[in-house]
Amino acid sequence: MMPAEINFSTYLIGIAVLAVCGIYYVIATKNLVRALIGVEIMIKAATLLIILAGRLTGNMGLAQSMVVTLIVVEVVLMVAASGIILTIFRNEDSVSIDTVSHLKG
Repeated sequence: MMPAEINFSTYLIGIAVLAVCGIYYVIATKNLVRALIGVEIMIKAATLLIILAGRLTGNMGLAQSMVVTLIVVEVVLMVAASGIILTIFRNEDSVSIDTVSHLKG
């Protein structure tokens, strides 16, 4: 086994564990802030996977541009979701998923 294959599999396992932790965090919690943190963890796993794919294919320029684009999309997503969560908190005094089901608007 070549050292590059060992690093690839080690990084891939780490990325998979990170993604699974993010998915579990989103599914297991009823708190919207914690769910948002889980989404953030999943996005970081996708970012690491893109960087790893760019490294393995030797096309780091494309990987870097994709990661920068992903970071911009991530920031927009986090700002919009944080605004929605803040509005829910101001109206309901709670950030539980249960309070969102009866909101109208």
